[in-house]
Amino acid sequence: MNVANAVMPQPEQAQAFFAGPDHGPMVMVNLLKFKDQAEYPDGAEPGLTGKEAYLRYGAAVQKCLEMVGGRAVFSGDVTGLILGEVEELWDMVALAWYPSPQAMLQMVGLPEYQGIEIHRFAGLAGQLNIRTAPGLMAP
Repeated sequence: MNVANAVMPQPEQAQAFFAGPDHGPMVMVNLLKFKDQAEYPDGAEPGLTGKEAYLRYGAAVQKCLEMVGGRAVFSGDVTGLILGEVEELWDMVALAWYPSPQAMLQMVGLPEYQGIEIHRFAGLAGQLNIRTAPGLMAP
């Protein structure tokens, strides 16, 4: 299995992800890898770690999630691996519930979201986003 973290999806990935009928509620699994130091385009915040920059994004994105009917479900640091093998562990896992893929697309188009995305870019070295269908324990 080849694993490649990314910060933005390729256009064909995004098109396939959002194409087709509304698939109903989803939980997005975010496997996050942070830069050692945050990298803002204007050089601001030179002492900030990538994780600290991303946590600014994480705190602010909750309002954006609520604006489209979604919510943060869980976030936590990755502390170990008991099964399987990867070259390098991710730093954090975050789960977000959306009423549909279209709600996620709507969220990333919000001016409020676009205003906070700079922290995401400053802090992330890369990530995997995995769409899941909520099971019995989801709302």
